[in-house]
Amino acid sequence: MSRVKSSNLGYPRIGQNREWKKALEAFWAGKLEGSDFEEQMEQIRLHHIQKQNNKGIDYIPVGDFTLYDHMLDTAVMFGIVPERFSYQGGAVSLQTYFAMARGCQAAVACEMTKWFNTNYHYIVPELSDIAPTLTENKPLIAYREAKEKLGVTGKPVLVGPYTFIKLSKGYTETQLPAIILQLVPLYSQILQELAAEGVEWVQFDEPILVTSITTEEMETVKYIYNQLHEAAPELKIMLQTYFDSVEFYSELTDLPVQGIGLDFVHGLEKNIQSLVKVGFPDDKVLGVGLVDGRNIWRSDLDSKLQLLNTIMGAVPKDRLWLQPSSSLLHVPVSLDQEQNLDPLVKDVLAFADEKLDEVLCLLKGLQDGENTVADALRENQIALDRLARSPVRNCTPVHAAVASVKSQDITRQSAFEQRQPKQQESLKLPVLPTTTIGSFPQTSEVRQARQKWRKQEWSTKQYDGFIQGQIKQWIDIQEEIDLDVLVHGEFERTDMVEFFGEKLGGFAFTQNGWVQSYGSRCVRPPVIYGDVEFLEPMTVKESMYAQSLTEKPVKGMITGPVTILNWSFVRDDLSRNQVSDQIALALRKEVEALESAGIRVIQVDEPALREGFPLKKTEWSAYLAWAVASFRLATSSVQDTTQIHTHMCYSEFHDFIDSISDLDADVISIEASRSHGELMYSFRSHAYNKEIGLGVYDIHSPRIPSVDEIVSTIELALQVLEPNQFWINPDCGLKTRNKEEVVASLKNMVAATHIIRDRISSMEK
Repeated sequence: MSRVKSSNLGYPRIGQNREWKKALEAFWAGKLEGSDFEEQMEQIRLHHIQKQNNKGIDYIPVGDFTLYDHMLDTAVMFGIVPERFSYQGGAVSLQTYFAMARGCQAAVACEMTKWFNTNYHYIVPELSDIAPTLTENKPLIAYREAKEKLGVTGKPVLVGPYTFIKLSKGYTETQLPAIILQLVPLYSQILQELAAEGVEWVQFDEPILVTSITTEEMETVKYIYNQLHEAAPELKIMLQTYFDSVEFYSELTDLPVQGIGLDFVHGLEKNIQSLVKVGFPDDKVLGVGLVDGRNIWRSDLDSKLQLLNTIMGAVPKDRLWLQPSSSLLHVPVSLDQEQNLDPLVKDVLAFADEKLDEVLCLLKGLQDGENTVADALRENQIALDRLARSPVRNCTPVHAAVASVKSQDITRQSAFEQRQPKQQESLKLPVLPTTTIGSFPQTSEVRQARQKWRKQEWSTKQYDGFIQGQIKQWIDIQEEIDLDVLVHGEFERTDMVEFFGEKLGGFAFTQNGWVQSYGSRCVRPPVIYGDVEFLEPMTVKESMYAQSLTEKPVKGMITGPVTILNWSFVRDDLSRNQVSDQIALALRKEVEALESAGIRVIQVDEPALREGFPLKKTEWSAYLAWAVASFRLATSSVQDTTQIHTHMCYSEFHDFIDSISDLDADVISIEASRSHGELMYSFRSHAYNKEIGLGVYDIHSPRIPSVDEIVSTIELALQVLEPNQFWINPDCGLKTRNKEEVVASLKNMVAATHIIRDRISSMEK
């Protein structure tokens, strides 16, 4: 009897105990030889495949594992290495690979930006002036490894050609056809070699097809896949989309591929409408993205089975693959180690392993009848209902406060033009004021102190004394470097979102719920499971202590509502804007507490505002309306003399520069050191009347920028900004760098600033 199949799109790379991260960092630090590093990575990779095989997943992805990033892997597979890395051809060495990702003293790193609307960062390939060539067939190597060492016949995974090209940089639209003509034969060669090896299915990830592409772009996609099919007609292609609904359903299902993967979680409404209205080809398999690959809540299994019954009205079950909605790299590995979570919360969570179990449970219910999984369905519904009825999700005062927000609650007392001179008089800052974004190095000593306190080996008094010692040390360093606006360093904070979540109502925290953010950087997102409320001041103690040590202004540092939302696992029973407004009202009280304590500069960071953009441009305006309103709700109650800052990361700012202005922050700093040229274009095209820092050097690289390099960066910015608008700062927080790197870089930054100030002063005489 033919049956429905199970599939996975990608598995978390980091390992259940972050073995992947530890191996990477040991290798970078020179504590692990290259051969030992590669052996450890192989063990992790094979363990992940074996785990999926043991569960009984039919189509297991291979090639989804990476040493850093899947887009970087694709670039080096095609020899797409920028000239500054002195690449001489052939297989790309580990040294060059990691230099592209992290930079080296001789060359700045490649740009890094967000993978669609997730918190995962990818390395942006640079296609300019490069003739691609196939350096090694990475999917074939991954397939052979799984088959030879585990006996697993895997499903090779590649970034699809159109997604790869559209997410790259360094070409114009007129050059696009030539790039396609260069790359498609290389993809074809990969497929031909896979077919010769006996591979049955290959997965092409094309999430670009859920964005607002045009009819002309879809014609290009059609051309690409016709070429690939002709190159290896015997090989079956699963063209996989995710994160939203596809734009051109009929055209997509007409492509010469053997399977189409659709997201029936984040693209449910439109994808199901298209499926029911248009139907589905008789000669293709439908990959049903049924279990949420991006959030950690258990599926409502009853509703998923109902959805499957609807889908089977268009596609018989023997042509269905049940699978997560996207790769599982966006969720933690397993719930096994979560021993301290309240059962109210834990019982409704599903990490990667549990999500695969859900896929298999749904498969069994569909294949053998719902009665065969009746106990699982019953237990699932009881857990979901218990949380829905609990007081933490039914806090009347919080709901009433959100409902009563008025327009005056999101409006500053005066316009920026009136506030700016008052702030200049109060703060008395020089032209081109210097500052940092907020955090200073989180050394092993800092982490160990925090662990001792959490384990109650240290008293709170002892821990507070240690934190004050760190604050004083770095206030003194900043004074010596001669920065103008100082920060306390955030030594008490593990993570810029987790710290606030721990002090607000409605949040829960995992022990081992780590996910990859970029490279070896892993984060443990908070879980927003209930209504969010302010409990007590969160940052005032450290900010007041830092301010007591200096006559210079010290910034109060808060993470903004949209970033807390976007960098958390968010409850799925309320709209995201409702949850954001709950967070904003809580942060508003913290802002007011800082101001009352005498803090005159308050930075409310929104590095994740851009990544929350919907993938459809038609939905941008609605998102920006509530995101901007949430930020203003958190910040608008202060006096005119209190200067509000914000900070943003990895953004195509030309997409929403008017909304940046609408935030009505007095100063914005932008992480832009890897893409200054693109950002300068934005400011040439759009006037910006507030104050701004563009990030004059890249903190994600260990290299120390020279004074001349920073001078050039400042000069570039001053071509489009007035000196009285421009702040000088690194492009992000400094917690991941060591003290020596930070001090040397900041000294060069201040020296460069003085050079430019002297030029401005002499020009004014």
